[in-house]
Formats: sequence, C-alpha cells, structure tokens
Amino acid sequence: MPRDIPLILFAVLMNAAGMIMLKQGMNGVGPITFDKSSLYDTIINTIANPFVFAGLTIYVVSMGFFLVILSRVELSFAYPFLSLAYVVVAVCAYLLFKEDLNSFRIAGIGFICLGTILIAQS
Repeated sequence: MPRDIPLILFAVLMNAAGMIMLKQGMNGVGPITFDKSSLYDTIINTIANPFVFAGLTIYVVSMGFFLVILSRVELSFAYPFLSLAYVVVAVCAYLLFKEDLNSFRIAGIGFICLGTILIAQS
C-alpha cells in the first residue's frame, strides 16, 4: 500500500487540476441560467471552451489512474485521499481566483490533512 501512495497523490493532483481548469473555463462562460433563449448558446460556449474541455479531459484521466489504484488497494484506504483534492483546490482557488480562505476553511483543511495522515498510517 505505501508504494501506491505516490500514484494516489498523482491522481489526486490531476483531479484537482481538472477542477481548476473547469472553474477557469466556467469563469469564461459566465453564470448559467435556464432561460430558454440563451441556454443553447450557453451549452455551445461551454462545450467549445478550451479550459472546460481540458478540465474534463484531465478529470477523466485522473479517474483512469484511480481505477488502477482501486485494482491495487482497498477502497477504504484509497478513497479518503481524494479529500486532499479539496485542500489543493482551496489553496489554488485562493491564489488563482482570489476566493475566500477563512479560518473555518483553514481549520477544515487541517482536519482533512490530519485524517488523511491517519489513514495513510493504517
């Protein structure tokens, strides 16, 4: 199991990178409304956005790596590592998109990291 941790962390980083790319793409698309007159254009703009396409591609590849991981380790060991993607995304969102990273979020990130360390020790 410990030899699989680098592969797990790589999949987590790819998962987070995919989410960051999706957010960048959707920033370019703008808020989605369900107004009939603009819904078609919004769908086309979303599909055509290169960041959305790249984000989806990276996310699918990360899930492919996760399938490899699931073939090697227990689900109850591997799956909690995906919570580290939240840590990476929260920090990147703060740095790249100037999103809020308040004390409650920082405390939550600390608990996530602590929990993941405990699981990795098992």
